[in-house]
Amino acid sequence: MSVFDELGNGVFRRRYESLDLNIGVIVGETAVLVVDSRASHRQADELRTELASLTRLPVGWVVNTHYHWDHTWGNARFPEALLWGHEACRSGLLDDGEEMRKRVLESMPVEHHDVVEEVIITPPTETFATSASIDMGNRVVELGYYGRGHTNSDIVVSVPDAAVAFAGDLVEEGAPPSYGDAYPLDWATTLEAASLTGVVVPGHGDVINAEYAANQRDEIAVVAATARDGHRTETPIDDLTHRGPYPPETMVIALTRAYAQLDGDLT
Repeated sequence: MSVFDELGNGVFRRRYESLDLNIGVIVGETAVLVVDSRASHRQADELRTELASLTRLPVGWVVNTHYHWDHTWGNARFPEALLWGHEACRSGLLDDGEEMRKRVLESMPVEHHDVVEEVIITPPTETFATSASIDMGNRVVELGYYGRGHTNSDIVVSVPDAAVAFAGDLVEEGAPPSYGDAYPLDWATTLEAASLTGVVVPGHGDVINAEYAANQRDEIAVVAATARDGHRTETPIDDLTHRGPYPPETMVIALTRAYAQLDGDLT
């Protein structure tokens, strides 16, 4: 049995138990495109081994949905591929990559530090500001940036002929959205602009549909409205956590980021 789920003609996803992470594979005429590269060199090597059971075609492209480590730290293990991502994905890895490594090391047991320390942080070399297209010979893959959300670098990778979209962490399944580097006041508007349809693959969790994505957009809009109202009335964040659609620990992070935006401290 294949470890890959075929979501449309020649479009696959691999859901890994580690971090509940989704990886996309799009089969072209002479090469394949991989969406995100996993969280380490060793995990990327595992992915490459599994790819060999799916196709004999080489990897021609790797696309990063955003700059976070769990989606990009396997990049160096695809030296033959063109590395694509939003321009803020490249700058995020170049400017903050080593600081991100420090944070990851602090969160991991010492016995796993060698896996993190051996990573060569490798940013995308092919970047864009708003949109780009990748011609795979038998199909075209569209890359779209619709605004800030989970980070300032989130993109949607769309395969129009298969009605499949890889949305990265702009949407989350199985857990609340992650607000640690988010722009809470922008996120719902970004999802509205992305107009996700068909089969949608989130960065983590199970495959979703347009209705699920729209419902999460509406929840994220509630978080933004709660923040704006609380900031206007000078309400302490701790007094607002019960008003949102997500657990208190998520709301605290989201509202803190939103207040920072409203104060002009997060631009």
